[in-house]
Amino acid sequence: MSLTTVAGDLIFLLLLFSSGAVGIGFSLEDEKAQIDRFQQYLRIQTAHPNPDYAGAVSFLSSQARSIGLKILTLEFTPGKPLLLLSWAGTDPSLPSILLNSHLDSVPADSSHWIHPPFSAYRDSDGRIFARGAQDDKSIAIQYLEALRNLKGRGFSPLRSIHVSLVPDEEIGGADGNEKFVASQEFRMLNVGFVLDEGQASPTDEFRVFYADRLPWSLIVNAVGAPGHGSKMYDGSAAENLMECVEAIVRFRDSQFDLVKAGIRAGSEVISVNPVYLKAGTPTPTGFVMNVQPSEAEAGFDVRLPPTESIDVLRKRINEEWAPISRNMTYQLTQKGPSRDVTGRPLVTPTNASNPWWSVFKQAISASGGKLGKPEILSSTTDARFMRQMGIPTLGFSPMANTPVLLHDHNEFLKDTVFLNGIKVYENLISALSSFHSDVGV
Repeated sequence: MSLTTVAGDLIFLLLLFSSGAVGIGFSLEDEKAQIDRFQQYLRIQTAHPNPDYAGAVSFLSSQARSIGLKILTLEFTPGKPLLLLSWAGTDPSLPSILLNSHLDSVPADSSHWIHPPFSAYRDSDGRIFARGAQDDKSIAIQYLEALRNLKGRGFSPLRSIHVSLVPDEEIGGADGNEKFVASQEFRMLNVGFVLDEGQASPTDEFRVFYADRLPWSLIVNAVGAPGHGSKMYDGSAAENLMECVEAIVRFRDSQFDLVKAGIRAGSEVISVNPVYLKAGTPTPTGFVMNVQPSEAEAGFDVRLPPTESIDVLRKRINEEWAPISRNMTYQLTQKGPSRDVTGRPLVTPTNASNPWWSVFKQAISASGGKLGKPEILSSTTDARFMRQMGIPTLGFSPMANTPVLLHDHNEFLKDTVFLNGIKVYENLISALSSFHSDVGV
């Protein structure tokens, strides 16, 4: 063992004592083992475009086997395995609990990281640096460690507990969770409630998400007469596209004003953000500068809160952003479900109408945590596919007092935050799986 390793372990012990983490119920040996398993998972290179799904599934399967969970590997698309782990309840007729996490992560440019993004380096402050540390390899290991601890103390769940570890969430989930929820294997699970990923909280309150914003893509095409760069046209392709962009910017500003005024949260407004522009006649060194193009195109990432009407937005596009009277056309493409099987918005109630919500809140309180106001997630997760099936689903990651670093450079999670999250999940899993109501049948 190197002097660096010994020094790191001593610093870790001091941090645990000073932070009170020892008091959360693990021995020091257990804590070191839990963090070591977290680091091992983080070191598996699961970033796109070539995630090591086989390595991740092999590692997680070995952990599940050591806990005594039932293991099933599904492959709805070749080369993209989905790992399903199960712990049978004493009354398997009751709707089960599903804990979801994705195997993949976004790419990481190591030139912008202070430590290699797949090294899982733990510094003297207990920060574990790795791509996926927050999004969302942490919760996969926390699920398993919580189940390990519950098994170890002889807990017996009333409801069956399942853990789904799925591919391709970061690229839309079409070959992962979307196919999973449509499968016979999923129907046989009889899922009554789902926990999926959330986000870190910079405050001492945990964040919880009851909906995701819905993703759409908007491509606008403009046409006009081509000609010499010096000629004054009324309604050239580039001019029409510029007017479209200006109209969208004005709308974007109006939405952003609501956020800046505190009237709505950022996830409660419609965002329309430009992602590309395409026009002009290219040359080997740039573009022809004295030719006005006959076509111009722009692409936008559009996100809608689940209760907003796409028909209202489409009317705005037809009348203001891309009217046919200005020789413009557009494609507005839905990227995933927008309603559940009963035609309702993809929203999980966070009130008395949802009995799972009360159990969830009480379990968070019992773990010593505080819960912030329920939110809509600005981005998109696999939770939308569960909500599409009409299953109550909450997005939650127990990371309080932690900067939001998903998809960012130098993504990290502190060891003490990670360890506390295991205890939070122990409370959640035991409470949810012991819920006696027949809700969800």
